[in-house]
Amino acid sequence: MGSNVSPSWALRSLRPSRIRLETSPTPTSGKGTTSDTTREDRYRECVHVVIMGCGRVGSTLARSLEERNHTVAVIDSDPDSFRRLGPAFNGDKVTGYGFDQQVLQKAGIGRADAFAAVSSGDNSNIIAARVARESFGITQVVARIYDPGRAEVYQRLGITTVATVKWTADQVLRRLLPAGTEPDFRDPSGTIRVDHVPVPEVWVGQRTVAFQEQTGSRIAWIDRLGEGMLPTRESVIQEGDLIHLVMREADASRAFAIIKQGPEESS
Repeated sequence: MGSNVSPSWALRSLRPSRIRLETSPTPTSGKGTTSDTTREDRYRECVHVVIMGCGRVGSTLARSLEERNHTVAVIDSDPDSFRRLGPAFNGDKVTGYGFDQQVLQKAGIGRADAFAAVSSGDNSNIIAARVARESFGITQVVARIYDPGRAEVYQRLGITTVATVKWTADQVLRRLLPAGTEPDFRDPSGTIRVDHVPVPEVWVGQRTVAFQEQTGSRIAWIDRLGEGMLPTRESVIQEGDLIHLVMREADASRAFAIIKQGPEESS
């Protein structure tokens, strides 16, 4: 059940939209037991994630979750694949198929907050994702899909998909083409885009407020000397800055033309 994609996208997608409540032994004022209201104010940060597939993606994803103090169970039909987890892995290793309900129950699906299907088979991933979602009520479900067409269909059905081929092609494309040709992100409606832009020399020394006003874009953040920073009204663009911009797709051509041209001269 191997896979050849980076697990970082899948890891971000597994962040739970719901967080289980932890029971507090501390009584509320004037009461001998903890009220439901008090329990709602106390959250448990640790989540349990079940992963189907112990290839390069699944094993890396499992270790990354453990490093963040989450609990993990990994399912794979080949017990030899668990060697990829390494000796330091403390989670559960379950041999079997991730669409088998008994196997899922052994992996702790009943207490799981999220499920990732990252095996090498599209059909297996989709079936397992649907079982986790429809039979066990898991809302945070991610499935890796090679076929971009099928990925879009299942995305519409509410199953978050990572389309391996399209994702890889997009990443390579962005690095081959000039800045602004392909955005880092485009919203599903195609209206808003996010781009990262190395600052042209002509903008060095200019205030970020002026940059935004003239280009019609918004600076989400700036990578400067290896660290991210949020600009203020007093921020000034420096040499070597990498600016992350949010703009309307319809305004992109004009914005990049102005970025290349440089700031308007003060009268």
